[in-house]
Amino acid sequence: MTDLTTMTAGRLLDGYREGEFGPVEAARAALERAERIQPEVNAFVRLFPEEALAQARAAEERWRRGEPCGPLDGVPVTVKDILLLEGHPTLRGSTTVDPGGRWDEDAPSVARLREAGAVFLGKTTTPEYGWKGVTDSPLTGVTRNPHDPARTPGGSSGGSAAAVALGAGPLSLGTDGGGSVRIPAAFCGIFGLKPTYGRVPLYPASAFGTLAHVGPMTRDAADAALLLDVIGVPDSRDWSALGPAGGSFTAALGGGVRGLRVAYSPSLGGQVAVRPAVAAAVRRAVERLAGLGAYVEETDPDFTDPVHAFHTLWFAGAAQVTRRLPQESLDPGLREISAEGARFTALDYLAAVDVRMELGRRMGLFHDTYDLLLTPTVPITAFEAGAEVPKGSAHRRWTGWTPFTYPFNLTQQPAATVPVGTDGDGLPVGLQIVAARHRDDLVLRAAHALYEAGAAFSPAGRVTSCGS
Repeated sequence: MTDLTTMTAGRLLDGYREGEFGPVEAARAALERAERIQPEVNAFVRLFPEEALAQARAAEERWRRGEPCGPLDGVPVTVKDILLLEGHPTLRGSTTVDPGGRWDEDAPSVARLREAGAVFLGKTTTPEYGWKGVTDSPLTGVTRNPHDPARTPGGSSGGSAAAVALGAGPLSLGTDGGGSVRIPAAFCGIFGLKPTYGRVPLYPASAFGTLAHVGPMTRDAADAALLLDVIGVPDSRDWSALGPAGGSFTAALGGGVRGLRVAYSPSLGGQVAVRPAVAAAVRRAVERLAGLGAYVEETDPDFTDPVHAFHTLWFAGAAQVTRRLPQESLDPGLREISAEGARFTALDYLAAVDVRMELGRRMGLFHDTYDLLLTPTVPITAFEAGAEVPKGSAHRRWTGWTPFTYPFNLTQQPAATVPVGTDGDGLPVGLQIVAARHRDDLVLRAAHALYEAGAAFSPAGRVTSCGS
């Protein structure tokens, strides 16, 4: 029998169109999978089975009439519990948020999904206020990796990554302020895209300001393009949102990589120690791109690690979001960085902005020469669950093991992670693809070319049921 939980959104839509199966069957399968994996993986804050099935029945009737209401009509989706979803609390991984408040508005990306006919399965887990690169919180506890429940799925969109990897809906909305879409997508073996800042409107504004992006988390690049076509449109609530895209991201997928100028930086000029298995898998994928006609040169962008500037902006944002909250209720790590952020002066903040602007200038000039930059997404694979850093790490904060991701939040560039292999323990490895601002189409084209060539794939998660 056909397993609907392994299908992409594009394949589900083809099945609806041809009458092979319907949205109700797809929603039931995704909900059953979500309920089965939840005890072991803990990917969900809550599920909405009755609501989801009602939405699926309405979608099925529209398909029966030949009148789908939008490009995702009847497709099961999940939403990270940072984004507003009307009728349901958005608790942000925190016990400090009152679930009894007024929850009468959708975030812009959620509203676009609703208009497109998506079926909302539930809200996925996040660390408190999305502050770190792993997923555990005072509210929901520890979320676990679909390939090894003893390990982290990454974060902060860890619940979304685990849900997509295990078939609990092919599409999820994540957020990314320093790698929070790309890190868990890499650790869980799925595709994740941080679009150009402003391409997907965000409301309410993030406490982390213009570092924070909303992005697709999907089973492949084609689904991400489809999702970005839906959510990447202006919304008047976000004053920093971009205008309409110049064309369809889905339509641009087939352009291939022949003739593209590609820079491959395996370690950012020796600044990053990359595990051999990660480096080898990434290099193989880069060689496949070269084989597809891209002009690949091993070279490095001209910048040093901007972690101190990132910390200034990030920790100050944490201080802002938590300043009126009961400190004793917070994740201890969030409490620590908030206290540090509160000590920064306005001049400290502006100095970090200067670093950010200089980094943006350097990357702008870099992309005058190169269409794409390729790096590992994360220099390691998934480590023990419930820890901010790997055991024995010399680093105290999550940024110590994510040096490939947060620089491109500072520059607001589009960046994606593509699953390109596994290490000796069967844990996924991600390749990061970065382009100049506003060239999301190039990122998606290159990623799609890897999928078409069989060089990108999502390894099957090992968790299939509680206790497996």
